[in-house]
Amino acid sequence: MTRRLSVHVTLAVVSVIWLIPVLGLVISSFRPAAEVSTSGWWNAATSPGELTWSNYSNVLDRGGLWQSMANSVLVSVPATALTVTVAAIAAYGFSRIRFRFRGGLLMLFVALLIIPQQITLVPLLSLYNDIGLTGTFVGLWLVHLGYSLPFAVYLLHRFFAGLPGELFEAASLDGASHLQTFVHIVLPVSRPALASLAIFEFVWNWNDLLTALVFLGGNRQVAPLTVAVSNLVASRGEGWQVLTAAALVSMVIPMIVFVAMQKQFIRGILAGATKA
Repeated sequence: MTRRLSVHVTLAVVSVIWLIPVLGLVISSFRPAAEVSTSGWWNAATSPGELTWSNYSNVLDRGGLWQSMANSVLVSVPATALTVTVAAIAAYGFSRIRFRFRGGLLMLFVALLIIPQQITLVPLLSLYNDIGLTGTFVGLWLVHLGYSLPFAVYLLHRFFAGLPGELFEAASLDGASHLQTFVHIVLPVSRPALASLAIFEFVWNWNDLLTALVFLGGNRQVAPLTVAVSNLVASRGEGWQVLTAAALVSMVIPMIVFVAMQKQFIRGILAGATKA
């Protein structure tokens, strides 16, 4: 009982600490520019002062915001679907198909996680300029696929490898091919793991700023929401009250995705913990 209470208290303290920056973001989004520039958000607890919706009006009235939000959807959804699909196929191959050097290739593939993303940006950008993919959604989908695939394959490989062998033996006795086994057996029982990976990938792709800045080449027609939000801050650092409001607006769609898939996400996390 004492141990359980200490765990609950620790989790509550960590949760409060985790939520403090979010609370500051919410409070700052309702404060006027004069107060944001002269006092910290925590001062609102003792002297609330004037709260205003003008920051949100300023953000929502900007013509390019909705286009940027649509661009984020056009980037995140296909990139997530592409990553989950390719990762599932690769993870099934590494976990259930026997071939030479399978273990070594998997280790080499997963080892790509240790390569810093920043050192690959310049060579990739040079290649993109040569083949004409700079400033296109397709180019950004492929970048997200390349950077996300090692982690995605590792995650799904661990899950697929833990599936009961009897399922695959029964499928083999019934004459099922690898494609039939993958589509009719592995994918249905792996929905929680696939949903968890999809949520992770969608949030990462949605929040990405660096690769969007590099590979979209400053093209405002295809700029995602993160780029539009970063441009709200003036060259001298003004406009933080608008930036906080825009940041909260940008959180709406990821929150909707998480709430819609939270049951599958929790099942995937619990399944992974059980198998580990």
